[in-house]
Amino acid sequence: MQQFMRAANKRERAEVAELCDTTVGYLYQVAGGHRHASAYMAMRLEEATRRVAAGTGGRLAAVPRSSLVRHPEVFA
Repeated sequence: MQQFMRAANKRERAEVAELCDTTVGYLYQVAGGHRHASAYMAMRLEEATRRVAAGTGGRLAAVPRSSLVRHPEVFA
């Protein structure tokens, strides 16, 4: 998530936040490791980053949901 946030521009970060019904500040907290996403939010973030990344010609990549949660085995 940290790499995505660094590479994304302001509009792309805002779009991900809007698609997930959250704030850009929350995205930065998750990216910095200060918060962990719930399993549901991680799935929403993965889908939102995939949708935003699709329009960037390979500059951005989707963030895998297992990297956003405290216990990634929940997705196994």
